[in-house]
Amino acid sequence: MSSEAVVQGGCFCGAVQLEVAGAPEAMGYCHCESCRHWSAGPVNAFSLWKPEAVKVTRGADKIGSYAKTDNSHRKWCTQCGGHIMTDHPAMGLIDVYAAVIPDFDYRPALHVFYSESVLPIRDGLPKMQDVPAEMGGSGETLPE
Repeated sequence: MSSEAVVQGGCFCGAVQLEVAGAPEAMGYCHCESCRHWSAGPVNAFSLWKPEAVKVTRGADKIGSYAKTDNSHRKWCTQCGGHIMTDHPAMGLIDVYAAVIPDFDYRPALHVFYSESVLPIRDGLPKMQDVPAEMGGSGETLPE
């Protein structure tokens, strides 16, 4: 971790604690079926970080992991079941869920996989069909 701003967070019960340092690579909302199903909600608020910016400071032994595909390794607290983050190995990034870092200044910039949305959101942010081209997607946007 660097000397940049550090923000703390943790799981639902507090057994797992983490910190993020600096600025994320991206922030937004994911509407894909996998994120919706995993989160049990209509949308997932994400913040993507380089692995060196994320540090588990307590409870690493209480983190469970599940990978339905090689694209996403989802992590949760084995004590309370609270979701914590998702490793995205192919992207080289970690999604620390925005709700897990409540004091972080979350500023979403886009919606991804909006073509799978079940909750239309009119907020003026770009609505990507899948993901931006630089992340391997089509880069196409959809109307609000």
